[in-house]
Amino acid sequence: LRVPAAHLSLFLSHTFIFCLSLPCSSAKLQEANSKPSFNLSFFPRFLQKTRLFSLRSHLKMAVSKNSNSNNNNGSSKKKVSYISVPSQIINSLSSSSLQSLLVSPKKSTKCTNRFSFSYRNPRIWFFTLFLFSLFGMLKLGFNFDPISLPFSRYPCSTSQPLIFDGENRAESNLGFSDSKSSSGYSNSSAIIQSDGGKNESLLTTEGDFWKQPDGLGFKPCLGFSAQYRRDSNSILKNRWKYLLVVVSGGMNQQRNQIVDAVVIARILGASLVVPVLQVNVIWGDESEFADIFDLEHFKSVLADDVHIVSSLPSTHVMTRPVEEKRTPLHASPQWIRAHYLKRINRERVLLLRGLDSRLSKDLPSDLQKLRCKVAFQALRFSPRILELGNKLASRMRNEGQQYLSLHLRMEKDVWVRTGCLPGLTPEYDEIVNSERERHPELLTGRSNMTYHERKLAGLCPLTALEVTRLLKALEAPKDARIYWAGGEPLGGKEVLDPLTKSFPHFYNKHDLALPGELEPFAKKASVMAAIDYIVCEKSDVFIPSHGGNMGHALQGERAYAGHKKYITPNKRQMLPYFMNSSLPESDFNRIVKDLHRESLGQPELRMSKAGKDVTKHPVPECMCSDTQQQQVSEA
Repeated sequence: LRVPAAHLSLFLSHTFIFCLSLPCSSAKLQEANSKPSFNLSFFPRFLQKTRLFSLRSHLKMAVSKNSNSNNNNGSSKKKVSYISVPSQIINSLSSSSLQSLLVSPKKSTKCTNRFSFSYRNPRIWFFTLFLFSLFGMLKLGFNFDPISLPFSRYPCSTSQPLIFDGENRAESNLGFSDSKSSSGYSNSSAIIQSDGGKNESLLTTEGDFWKQPDGLGFKPCLGFSAQYRRDSNSILKNRWKYLLVVVSGGMNQQRNQIVDAVVIARILGASLVVPVLQVNVIWGDESEFADIFDLEHFKSVLADDVHIVSSLPSTHVMTRPVEEKRTPLHASPQWIRAHYLKRINRERVLLLRGLDSRLSKDLPSDLQKLRCKVAFQALRFSPRILELGNKLASRMRNEGQQYLSLHLRMEKDVWVRTGCLPGLTPEYDEIVNSERERHPELLTGRSNMTYHERKLAGLCPLTALEVTRLLKALEAPKDARIYWAGGEPLGGKEVLDPLTKSFPHFYNKHDLALPGELEPFAKKASVMAAIDYIVCEKSDVFIPSHGGNMGHALQGERAYAGHKKYITPNKRQMLPYFMNSSLPESDFNRIVKDLHRESLGQPELRMSKAGKDVTKHPVPECMCSDTQQQQVSEA
């Protein structure tokens, strides 16, 4: 191939300039000739080596000879000289580069000098580095999740993925088994709190919903001090002053007051008469202590702490007890002694009413341990209740299967007392409002708040639809066996349709009991609540739709039993996502799961916040690690 020497020389000279990283040169060529700009990657590697300089030397000599020949002849006809170029070089050039050989570009020495100056100017290099740094920072800054970032509760947490084994369970034909499952969610992840309080993200399968939280080695540890044991000798010998207590409310509310009654008797150094259960104004239950709890077990467990009698001795029957109803909220042991000790010493019998939340939650260590001893060891249900509750729990197991228990608070009285509305139809809302107007005393606190304010503050029970979405977000298996505790929902069982359609294996005590098993307790709400309590306590996972005394009691009971999984719904922070209809379900599930990674029943120190109940948070007064337990035993 023969190429005009002048054309090839100019082409290669521009190529050399381009190889020196002067991009303006190609731009100038493009402007002059309206040709596509060159790219460094277009040229073969040999152009960047010494052959290029050798080739240019030969080209300059050829052009010089051609110029001299034209000047000497002085003819008007231009003569063109040619040089031979090796075929290897020509073959390595593309067709576009050969096309550029046919047109001579305009020379611009000024541009070349300016490019050379720019190439050596340090300001250009610093400016380039600044642009790259700015781009990198912007790249990193916008690499976060736009959905979860504004709502993250743990901006500084560290996650570590762990994989656990799961197990799918077989189906059963009990209860609502005919319903069809409409759940279409996918299992992706679950989050729990692990060793040292760190949050660890778990790559889950379906079975990870059943994964228990890390108990961090905490076990029951009720070692009383030497001073407490010495005081016990004198207290137990004192048989001349007695404490009478009347407890009110539902079964779980009565449990709390019984616990405090034992502690108050210990503070006053008095014998305790078995507490009287006041007839419930809502359910009309006339059950006595021995109908619900194992009385003999109660006495024997507390024999070294408080002297307990079934009734006043004959020497005190004619004594008129001093009645006290004005015990303030959160009274300390010092207040109890200052106001009651002289009176009980003088009158020998003291009657207390309305003890709900009257005794302080922050007591000396020995009294906190006594609280735990009463709640978790002494208050055992009566044999017949325990037998029936264990039977129902065994039927839920159905040959070893795992099950979830829910405490659903959807009864009429719950909506009335909480100041909330069921959100079913205007007719049901009107029923609740009318009942609340007739019985304003039933409204529990914060009466100045509207329904919407209560809902936004997380003070209202979750509805059936909200519980369903929560379970799906937490990746409960579709075939999970679910036991639900609670009374008849306002609106009937149709209110539970969102749950039964998504989770067809959905039962309560009436579904599990054989004909006639529940008949003896039909009008005893406290006994029915005790049966629910037993089945829920034995479940693998427990979730309350609202707080309440049963949820609090079970939280402490499950913690004391080894921190069995207990999921506390974060209602206040979940609500904005429940109300956001444009949020994709997958994003909703991920966010809700993230909100609950520290609410799965992990050990929580009671002393982290003043006013926490030790029967709800038994660590550290009533539970200790293996190392702490060894130190206590040595002491």
